[in-house]
Amino acid sequence: MPAEIETIVLPDSESMAMRARDWLVERCHQAIASRGRCMVALSGGSTPKRLYELLAELPEKSIDWSKVVLLWGDERDVGEDHPDSNFRMVRVALLDRLDGVRPQALPIPCGKQSASQAADAYEATLKALAIDGDLKIDIVFLGLGDDAHTASLFPETSAISVKDRWVVANEVPKLKTTRVTLTEPIINNAHHVAFLVCGANKRWALDKIHGSERNPNLYPSQLIQPAGKLWWFLDQAAADR
Repeated sequence: MPAEIETIVLPDSESMAMRARDWLVERCHQAIASRGRCMVALSGGSTPKRLYELLAELPEKSIDWSKVVLLWGDERDVGEDHPDSNFRMVRVALLDRLDGVRPQALPIPCGKQSASQAADAYEATLKALAIDGDLKIDIVFLGLGDDAHTASLFPETSAISVKDRWVVANEVPKLKTTRVTLTEPIINNAHHVAFLVCGANKRWALDKIHGSERNPNLYPSQLIQPAGKLWWFLDQAAADR
């Protein structure tokens, strides 16, 4: 089990995004004060998009972006300018809207090579950030699919069982595609892991994750048990059950 779990429920998705923004600012300040930098792995999807927009609207110097490194938890097998790109979403919502200093952004290099090659390249990027072979990302943001997947760890796919890699290409037959994703070991090595979950359609997945049946192959989000602290940011619609 995680060292510590905290659940924060807000009335709606907007107030949840605002609370997550304030939480992120505080965690960034703590990480920079303690370790001189803050590494944040970002999630795709509509819920975190609003968080990124709110970060772009903060007063200048609310975060020392020069000491922030942005990573990506997963990516679709498309180029950086493709409408489906998680990197493109962050660039439009946050990076292009920042005045002055920007964070160091290290996107997964999909679209330029095969998904497997992109995974190998990104693992090398992460290993270059490690200290004595160990990488503790300060904050990992995760979404929750209505099938209980997170990042691109989908039910009954090979990436679920990977223990010896930080990044892999993961074939997702039901979507007829391959994604590149961080794996359970590197996610669970983080100081903070935060799920952002909105909507009544996520109740089934939440029930399965927190229910008595332990089956990460069917409910991959059950894999997320960080050594640090696990946070759940929920809107009321998701939390009602």
